[in-house]
Amino acid sequence: MHVWQPEGSGVMQYRQFGKLDWKVSALGFGAMRLPIIGEDPSKIDEPEAIKMIRYAVDHGVNYIDTAYFYHMNKSEILVGKALKDGYRQKVKLATKLPCDMVESAKDFDRFFNEQLIRLDTKPDFYLLHGLGAHSWHKVRDLGVMKWAEKRQADGYFAHLAFSFHDEYDAFKEIVDAYDNWTFAQVMYNYIDVNSQATSRGVKYAADKGLGIVVMEPLRGGVLARTPLPEIAKVWETAPRKLNYPEWGLQWLWNQPEISVVLSGMTTMQQVKDNIVAANRSGVGTLNPAELAVIDKVREAYRGLYPVPCTACRYCQPCPNDVDIPRIFEIYNDAVAYNIQNVGRMRYSGPRLEGHRVDKCTECNQCVEACPQRIAIPDWLKKAEEFLGPPK
Repeated sequence: MHVWQPEGSGVMQYRQFGKLDWKVSALGFGAMRLPIIGEDPSKIDEPEAIKMIRYAVDHGVNYIDTAYFYHMNKSEILVGKALKDGYRQKVKLATKLPCDMVESAKDFDRFFNEQLIRLDTKPDFYLLHGLGAHSWHKVRDLGVMKWAEKRQADGYFAHLAFSFHDEYDAFKEIVDAYDNWTFAQVMYNYIDVNSQATSRGVKYAADKGLGIVVMEPLRGGVLARTPLPEIAKVWETAPRKLNYPEWGLQWLWNQPEISVVLSGMTTMQQVKDNIVAANRSGVGTLNPAELAVIDKVREAYRGLYPVPCTACRYCQPCPNDVDIPRIFEIYNDAVAYNIQNVGRMRYSGPRLEGHRVDKCTECNQCVEACPQRIAIPDWLKKAEEFLGPPK
């Protein structure tokens, strides 16, 4: 079922971006999973990352997304470099205020001024990052909206928006709290239609005129992998033969509410493949039979991965150096693919030396940082039981 897709020609498709008199490319470049050297996420492979971003822009991508702490605070610097040599004028740039790190109103200027230096340019869109009920109430009460409106009026950015990680009720509250949001950025994919903002929230915000920017369209890469045989059999019934990542992207582009789909691309081949997919995207391009297959795949996936981790790394760095995303990746794969012995080998390997579950003190800092609100210490114990040496 997983078929090779030729590079092809085609033309980038553009979509309405909320109420703005501007159209955004169907595909946006998310600078959260750039290529790195070795295992250190702060060591971005700069030449390759810049090459990838510029290739995307040269092929029609006009939206770049970054944030304060992506790649251990190095993403904004890389994006700023990539947009030199005339590329800044070809795109709209978004970055984000790290709301979870804000402790006082003084932090608004402190973070923003640092971001201006990192980017070496002004962003077009400035987002309140990763809002949930708690973080929204905190920054709201510290006066973030008045601060943002002043910065906007002074010409430091053109539009204010927010990204979101919580439940529907909190999402609706935030959407309704401010009349001039430009867009909402949400985790959304064909598995998580009832999680976080939900498909209901997507429609609610779009009906109020907000653009919808999608993150985690492939659920942290899970939906891009070759699936288990029982899921692959469902895909075999599809009328068309697309590769697995493209099914996830086309499902989103099929919906009129979606403005742009962000992809955190790690390789040049991913950039090329996603551009080809975006070139043939559009509202209503999936027929009822294909949508029905996706619904069946959703049901088949349900329950396969015990931990709903998307490897966003918001829980990192752990104060005790527990590599939470890596442990959950190994655990989920071992359970879903029924490869406990392989999981044990990966878990006991040198890469996790000094970063395993035994280092966890249950301080719950990770729980507070987790966008998915995962009970991380409890799941770490289950992972340790499953992946540790046989007893």
